[in-house]
Amino acid sequence: MSEPNSGVRCMWMRGGTSKGGFFLAADLPADPAERDALLLRVMGSPDPRQIDGMGGADPLTSKVAIVSKSERPGIDVDYLFLQVFVDQALVTDAQNCGNILAGVGPFAIERGLVAAEDGETDVAIFMVNTGQAAVATIRTPGGVVTYAGDARIDGVPGTAAPVPVEFRDTAGSSCGALLPTGNAADVIEGVRCTLIDNGMPCVVMHAEDVGATGYEDRDTLDGDTALKARIEAIRLKAGPMMNLGDVAAKSVPKMMLVAPPRGGGAVTVRSFIPHRAHATIGVLGAVSVATACLIDGSPAAEVANIPEGHRKTLSVEHPTGEMSCVLELDDQGQVASAALLRTARKLMDGEVFA
Repeated sequence: MSEPNSGVRCMWMRGGTSKGGFFLAADLPADPAERDALLLRVMGSPDPRQIDGMGGADPLTSKVAIVSKSERPGIDVDYLFLQVFVDQALVTDAQNCGNILAGVGPFAIERGLVAAEDGETDVAIFMVNTGQAAVATIRTPGGVVTYAGDARIDGVPGTAAPVPVEFRDTAGSSCGALLPTGNAADVIEGVRCTLIDNGMPCVVMHAEDVGATGYEDRDTLDGDTALKARIEAIRLKAGPMMNLGDVAAKSVPKMMLVAPPRGGGAVTVRSFIPHRAHATIGVLGAVSVATACLIDGSPAAEVANIPEGHRKTLSVEHPTGEMSCVLELDDQGQVASAALLRTARKLMDGEVFA
């Protein structure tokens, strides 16, 4: 544990549509309980405003990446994601975060864990939470990370350097199987749902089946207490079915309400993460929903517009735009890999005090 009034080295970064603190593992307490206590103080939790910490009073801005040099063959760095709850004294490693993942490559290069090449640098990242790997490609002209560029992602103002991220072997990363019940659809609380995990455990259902349209804005969804109570009842029953156990105090599974696309994409989604509506959609949540669109008999497939071919680009529409997932299928028609475009930006580098 750090001494009173001593700072902890930290970089604050935006990754995709999230932001949070990025730490070297060696700069944090080795004991998980001490580490989590420190991170709660850093973020200012539990408090709805997180007024006494760095958190932004939103789950999307109360996140932590812990990064270390990897000893695994073919892997550069290990990345542990931690979600720090806003209004509870809770830190959980029960999920990945594909948005924060976008900042891991630049952070690893800046901290000297990965040697930069001139032009672009691939960073192979092991996601400790689920035991899966991803490769992020970072712009490094002259061997230096640049955050400036012309890539644009919905949910983030302006432009930045592109960070393409490719995922492989994410099916069943938390639940043990892509479809943990083995079914394209299960009926829970009278609602047909697909229980799926292609990097993020998700429950996918027709928005209209729970009394929504699927086109509401975030504030409308967050203000609908009856809707939130209904999907929470479904979530609590889905957890054990997905091999996640009692999920009452967990941040997974995420709840996905789908509807036909309106903006020329593949599907429209409203995501709960899990108790608040997402301003956009999580990266791995988008991968799981896009995969559900390809499963015959699933609620997502029934409303989705699917392109032809073994390489499919599925635009997942969300409250503030869209996120495109590029899915590669194998000869059996199963998803072999998924790639997405993210961006990241360094916001602060220094010490944070707890």
